Amino acid sequence: MTSIAVTGASGRMGQAIIRYAGENPATTVSAATEQAGHALIGRDAGQVAGIDPIGVAISDQLAVVSAADVVIDFTFHTAVPAHVAAAREAGKAFVLGTTGLTDEETAAVHAAAEVIPVIWAPNMSLGMNLLFAMVKQAAAGLSEAYDIEIMETHHRHKQDAPSGTALGLAENAAAGRGVDLEAVADYGRHGMTGERVPGRIGIHAIRGGDIVGDHTVMFATDGERLELTHRASSRDTFAMGAIKAAQWAPGKPAGLYNMQDVLGITPAGG
Repeated sequence: MTSIAVTGASGRMGQAIIRYAGENPATTVSAATEQAGHALIGRDAGQVAGIDPIGVAISDQLAVVSAADVVIDFTFHTAVPAHVAAAREAGKAFVLGTTGLTDEETAAVHAAAEVIPVIWAPNMSLGMNLLFAMVKQAAAGLSEAYDIEIMETHHRHKQDAPSGTALGLAENAAAGRGVDLEAVADYGRHGMTGERVPGRIGIHAIRGGDIVGDHTVMFATDGERLELTHRASSRDTFAMGAIKAAQWAPGKPAGLYNMQDVLGITPAGG
């Protein structure tokens, strides 16, 4: 039985993780946290997630993560350093699904990975991680005559753009072509941009409604177009991936891992 601490327990992903962990006979939630002053501090985490009480009150004390085997964090980027520091202090594995981290926040994650196992992925669904490998393979197999454009769509509440998943897709496309993403990326277009420059990778973000997450990678050339698309209709797919990562992580050597490690997917092209 893997015991889990959920940070941001009242958030959309926090609740989804608590619900799915409760349905999984191999996992249990032993701690749940929220930021100080949150209105739901002291409430049962199961009830907040819409299931039966689980006997775990939401706390504003990060020290409670020591009761778990692994910490799962899908909160806001500014909270990540404190959360990963608490996991590091307690010697617990850390599963991170938060995106949009600054360089300083990223450094805190990397520093923790020198001491504890950290699984960090822009997207934890099985389908998306297969798509990462497929995009890398397609980019490697198609010449620069194929223009690469990435489109992502999310709900109106998402605060970072482009999504971490879109960036993950772009990084795999760039790796397939053997180029540095930042040297070839075009983040949206506006005004008189001129003709499209060969070899560039376009990345575009759309926000609206309650869309969980749609991502499409398009390879277009004269006479044909290849589109690879993943659509998420429920956050449960990410929660299931996070729980799988949480079950995989305890006992692993310190280091920085991703979902392809968890799923045993060999990246296309090595």
